[in-house]
Amino acid sequence: MEETLRELPKKAKDKHNEHKKYFAKLKKKPPKNLDSIMVELHDAEFAKTDCLTCANCCKTTSPIFTAKDIQRIAKHFRIKEQRFIEIYLEVDEDNFHVLKSAPCTFLADDNTCSIYDVRPKACAEYPHTDRRDFHKISEITLKNTAICPATFNIVEAMRKAVDVGMNSKGAKERFNGGRH
Repeated sequence: MEETLRELPKKAKDKHNEHKKYFAKLKKKPPKNLDSIMVELHDAEFAKTDCLTCANCCKTTSPIFTAKDIQRIAKHFRIKEQRFIEIYLEVDEDNFHVLKSAPCTFLADDNTCSIYDVRPKACAEYPHTDRRDFHKISEITLKNTAICPATFNIVEAMRKAVDVGMNSKGAKERFNGGRH
């Protein structure tokens, strides 16, 4: 996994423009069944991906903590919400609450999460590749290809499964129930 994580930023950078063009076309005319395709691609990737061997997301980025996340986690720690914010969070340039430091304060040495049952919604949904209206989150997906090996693999699989007209065959969708 270390080698994969070492190579991932370069792989993502090398494919960035290609992926960006793909997402631009996808956004203009997403297939009607894109969300179901993404769920299948997401499930297929995570059937063979063990996040506990990686945890790069937890080691390098911070989720956004919503008011509900802060309330739930503070309650878990039996402290006041303001105290939780003071101890663990800061406000970023977009005015969101994020962790003060990386890796995540709640990440254990074995890559497990000490607050897994009450973790932020952003953590529970990461890397968002099975999200409804997937075509609307291309910017975050592009960013995540450099952080999460599974996201990179899902985007590559998506490009094979959903043709948006970037090759000579035209804009014909080639996805057939999980079989390519």
